[in-house]
Amino acid sequence: MSGGWKRRLRGWWWKLPLLGIALSVAQVLLLRVVDPPLSAFMLARWGQAALEGDPGYRVRYDFRPLARISPQLPLAVIASEDQNFPRHHGFDFDAIEKAQAHNERMLARAERRGTPVRRLRGASTISQQTAKNLFLWQGSGPTRWLRKGLEVWYTVLIETLWPKRRILEMYVNIAEFGDGVYGAQAAARRFFGKDAQALSAAEAARLAAVLPSPKRYDAAHPGPYVQRRAQAIQGQMAALGGTGFLRTLE
Repeated sequence: MSGGWKRRLRGWWWKLPLLGIALSVAQVLLLRVVDPPLSAFMLARWGQAALEGDPGYRVRYDFRPLARISPQLPLAVIASEDQNFPRHHGFDFDAIEKAQAHNERMLARAERRGTPVRRLRGASTISQQTAKNLFLWQGSGPTRWLRKGLEVWYTVLIETLWPKRRILEMYVNIAEFGDGVYGAQAAARRFFGKDAQALSAAEAARLAAVLPSPKRYDAAHPGPYVQRRAQAIQGQMAALGGTGFLRTLE
């Protein structure tokens, strides 16, 4: 019996990767037309709160179609996070090279001065962040490298199977703008007491400004860093041509 069981297991082993590929493709195809009830990051945060003994924790999340979100917010996140979003196919290799050069300078400067490293630059595209937040986990150590490999795969899938507008729509709905505050509508209600459709350019820029560290910064009560960053983002929004820039995603 044991020998037969082992033979059957060996017979299925090579099929498991194919099953994983098929399931991930089906997942992405489904979410092209179905709005997700939650994301992997939301589930992980719920689990963390439960482990920390916080039964009152809740996620604020209310998916809204892009047409019901002020165009200022998608423009702000593109200006802040990924200005080549309409043109790349999921990965911005020029941005990766620039980020590596910047980070090497920051590391060398910190080493010379004997001070902590400040503000290393990332180069993840909106597509990569959508793939990670929706399907995967943050990870550390070996699991982080596994996640990065899966992130590449899911990024390729969503870039292949979704239009750019769907990727952007998904991102502005699942991005974390504060602890437990996910997406444009929840953030607009939580920080500005209004509907996402009514966000101004300045409010959208403040939301985009906190994205690198949403648990550290507060869009409703921005400190000097968030204020400076939001002003810079508004300048970039204007430089891109305002909300008319979003027509390049059609």
